[in-house]
Amino acid sequence: MTASASVKSQSSGAMEQTVSAALARIATHDGRVGAFTDVTADRAVAAARAQDASGAGGPLAGVTFAAKNLFDIAGLPTRAGSKINRERAPAERDAELVRRMEAAGAVLLGGLNMGEYAYDFTGENVHDGPSRNPHDLTRMTGGSSGGSGAAVAAGFVDVALGSDTNGSIRVPSALCGCFGLKPTYGRLTRAGTFPFVHSFDHVGPLARSVRLLSLAYDAMQGPDAADAATTTRDPEPATASLEDGVAGLRIATLGGYFAEKGEPDCFEAVARVANSLGADRAVTLPEAARARAAAYVISATEGAALHLDRLRTRPDDFDPAVRDRLIAGATVPAAFVAQAQRFRRWFAGAVAKAFEEVDILIAPATPCRAPKLGQTTFTLGGETLPVRPNLGLFTQPISFIGLPVAAVPVWLDDGLPLGVQIIAPPWREADALRVARALERDGVAGVRVPAF
Repeated sequence: MTASASVKSQSSGAMEQTVSAALARIATHDGRVGAFTDVTADRAVAAARAQDASGAGGPLAGVTFAAKNLFDIAGLPTRAGSKINRERAPAERDAELVRRMEAAGAVLLGGLNMGEYAYDFTGENVHDGPSRNPHDLTRMTGGSSGGSGAAVAAGFVDVALGSDTNGSIRVPSALCGCFGLKPTYGRLTRAGTFPFVHSFDHVGPLARSVRLLSLAYDAMQGPDAADAATTTRDPEPATASLEDGVAGLRIATLGGYFAEKGEPDCFEAVARVANSLGADRAVTLPEAARARAAAYVISATEGAALHLDRLRTRPDDFDPAVRDRLIAGATVPAAFVAQAQRFRRWFAGAVAKAFEEVDILIAPATPCRAPKLGQTTFTLGGETLPVRPNLGLFTQPISFIGLPVAAVPVWLDDGLPLGVQIIAPPWREADALRVARALERDGVAGVRVPAF
């Protein structure tokens, strides 16, 4: 379904046809892709028929979506990618963002695969099987929102909901070749989602076009007392200014740390984006490597604190790689955490100062194209590094301070996509989306759905 068709009210029976076609595609192909853990077919068909019968519109009428399985979906246990959580009682109500998507006219098709407890960059889940990259089924989707990236890239849904603590929307968007948005920390409510690191868990959409991304983002905005971190600011719609172009925006690439330790193609993708936007200057963020290290300390310790009881009582029911990282986090001295938090405040101030000179910063989303499933190491900058933590090399310093980022897919050839981050100051998601739309309109960024 095209983006233009997806935002118009459907004629009688049209939404049911759209949903039936999507469910048929999932039934035919997802056995190989592994994007879904739960398909809510009966609910989807009922919602489609109700929409057709009522003639209801809404900005997302005609749009199909699915949600990472850390979002509550009424009638399903909220897995959060784990073995342990599937024993929970089914959720009694939907997560607030699922509810808001449906209120805007979108139809939910199910829950999506993810890395266990969101502590993952690969998309490989030992309990449900890996989500596989639709462009090469032998390769990773990235994580932890791997099912979300796969579902959009495979053409199963128009929009998917994901979460991003250290890069878990942007990494799958990059490796699978779809658009993603990590809003400002606190912009979208997390009510009804299973947490990982409360102090920098974000939620947001992945989509087949920038317009769908923007429409979903607008539909989900708004205060929510159920999540104390959610802003009380009035919603700031992005779709109305989507076609305004980039005139007047001061755009620069990120140098230094963000121009090192990556395969040449990832930097070529950034250069292509920069050339299209007329960005001819570079900015260096001080101590970006230390920001990444501090993000690791906070992620590990907050994540471990959340899971201590489960680690004590059911250690064998964890993915061993996740369990061991959480146990390591539980041993970090409190003084290290305090130092990381102090540095976090300093780094946020330093980046705010950089944004006095520019409006948008451009950086790679990942240091490489999608690795092979099961691949444990890769070579970056002449150094052999583990894959799992280092797929977030360029995303962690940005989520660490809660900045809004649009991830755009760039295709240098007929192979696998690369991702570029379009980074804006806090609360300026609309500017990041304007830039993403300009790149899409100019053919620099875009989604390619495989025929299978």
